[in-house]
Amino acid sequence: MIFLTKLDGKEFMLNENLIETVNETPDTVIVLENGHSYIVRESMNEIQQKIFENSRLKRQARFKHAFPENDEPLT
Repeated sequence: MIFLTKLDGKEFMLNENLIETVNETPDTVIVLENGHSYIVRESMNEIQQKIFENSRLKRQARFKHAFPENDEPLT
């Protein structure tokens, strides 16, 4: 989930997996798969960076889970 800001300044979290389209008209409008839409302060580029960062963090967490650190020396 990513943090976004509505035009009134209120912050909310959005599941980026539900995003269908993002447009700048000039406000940034996010349309979800279910038809709901949100107008946010962030630009398309900022949203893209938030999604990339969130994906990176998820990959790191999966990697750590798959390969937990082990204090025992390799033999």
